[in-house]
Amino acid sequence: MLAALDFGQKLLVVGGVLSLLASLLHIGVIIGGPDWYRFFGAGEDMARMAEKGSLYPTLITIGIAAILAIWSWFAFAGAGLVWKPPLLRAGLIAISAIYLTRGLVLLPMTLLAPEKINGFAIWSSAIVLVYGLFYAVGTWKSWSAF
Repeated sequence: MLAALDFGQKLLVVGGVLSLLASLLHIGVIIGGPDWYRFFGAGEDMARMAEKGSLYPTLITIGIAAILAIWSWFAFAGAGLVWKPPLLRAGLIAISAIYLTRGLVLLPMTLLAPEKINGFAIWSSAIVLVYGLFYAVGTWKSWSAF
């Protein structure tokens, strides 16, 4: 089935899989608890709230996981694998823009707030930049198929 897809559709499938994996990782962080919040860069405040039993970290993380799952659906729909959500083109453009903007935020940070650049900022920016490239190029290459 995947072999029949064009290049752009394949890129969208990869983007969708990456978003789905990120969504599942966020669920894993909830299950893993405070140490996982720390390890994956959520910050000490979120980890401490989780330690105290606050629902806030769980609700925020569930929200992020849900958004990432929806973004996965948009990518799979753009590839023609699942039913299309409303505003598919606009959604894919917005998702691409959000991922790319988040990935590129490291550049102005180096000038405006270099003290905030750490390992998490670097690797998370690189990861979401790659996600954004899969979505953006996949959307561009598959545009006529939507």
